[in-house]
Amino acid sequence: QVQLVDSGGGLVQAGGSLRLSCKVSGIIFTRYDMGWYRQAPGKQRELVAIITDEGSTNYADSTKGRFTISRDNAKNTVYLQMNSLKPEDTAVYYCNAGSPYNSRDYWGQGTQVTVSS
Repeated sequence: QVQLVDSGGGLVQAGGSLRLSCKVSGIIFTRYDMGWYRQAPGKQRELVAIITDEGSTNYADSTKGRFTISRDNAKNTVYLQMNSLKPEDTAVYYCNAGSPYNSRDYWGQGTQVTVSS
């Protein structure tokens, strides 16, 4: 059974920081690209950051320089360090595991991030 468990969300003031974690089980973690997505009320889900199975990273323009994605293959965990948070970062953040070798794709349950002004 594949499980992605997101955690680390919460309420923070603008300018603050949060670190999200996503613990993965049931797949060969090292063979998956890992991403963080977010969805704000009334908006479509959007990519925040992605780290490939080889460790390459890519970020949405809105998060470059503020967010850092990383993975610990020994712990089957992906992280999102979020600094200099803004109210517009408020959303539910979802972890995603996507295989670059086939169509397999899995999602976490989401964790709420709220940034107050």
